Amino acid sequence: MSELRLTQISDTHLARRLTKLTYNFDKVADYIDATRPDLVVNSGDLAFDAPTQADDLEFARALHDALPVACRYLPGNHDIGDNPTQIGPAPAQPVNEKGRQAFISAFGDDYWRFDAAGWCFIGLDSLVMNSGLISEAEQFDWLASQLASSGGKPVALFLHKPIFLNTPEDPELEATAIRYVPFPARPRLVQMLRAANVRLIASGHVHQRRDFTWRGVRHIWAPSAGFIISDRRQERIGIKEVGLVEYRFQPDSFEVRHVRAPGQIDLDLDELLKERP
Repeated sequence: MSELRLTQISDTHLARRLTKLTYNFDKVADYIDATRPDLVVNSGDLAFDAPTQADDLEFARALHDALPVACRYLPGNHDIGDNPTQIGPAPAQPVNEKGRQAFISAFGDDYWRFDAAGWCFIGLDSLVMNSGLISEAEQFDWLASQLASSGGKPVALFLHKPIFLNTPEDPELEATAIRYVPFPARPRLVQMLRAANVRLIASGHVHQRRDFTWRGVRHIWAPSAGFIISDRRQERIGIKEVGLVEYRFQPDSFEVRHVRAPGQIDLDLDELLKERP
């Protein structure tokens, strides 16, 4: 394959009881049906609240199964629980092995690799980082082996949480620590990635569209496909809109296109919570 057309969606937050989120996903599905990429990657938070509503995962899986192209999945904090940080309170729903296994049962491996179009594509479970779970150590060992065997190919990395805001040295702050890969996992991950030809790091989680380059690596934050978060709840870092991201990979190069599916609405979380049953 000399070219791979990949569409990234993120933070779909699907739940049978929240029909407006299903509406936005249906618009995304229509767009995917019209454009027919080679692969769709959902970079996490497929479900609205799987740790307390197991049916959310099943509902999200059913909607993704109806997409007309192949899909790969990564877990988000609303799928398997959140990871602890060095500063700030413990998460109300901490990541645990039970939640992780429920995700794997519904969507397959929570970390993966495949090669296409001269690239090495790696997906990671960012929620087990700093968790102390056995799977955290297993994933780091696996990642080291995959990077070592990448053979100098350009690497595209997908995960739910951005690794950092602006630089790896950004401090953890109580108000924002849950947005990024936490310490001490972050510097370990960054150091590992420096040993390979990493060109792209694609994430979601923040519900803002952002695109920047740090030391030759392009960082793409996919917006939520489901809803935006008001400035009252979250400061503005990038662009607050719903949408998705399209990539076109060719040997040693890639293109990025920031798009919005026709008919998607910028549903605000505050409105959603008011109408939640």
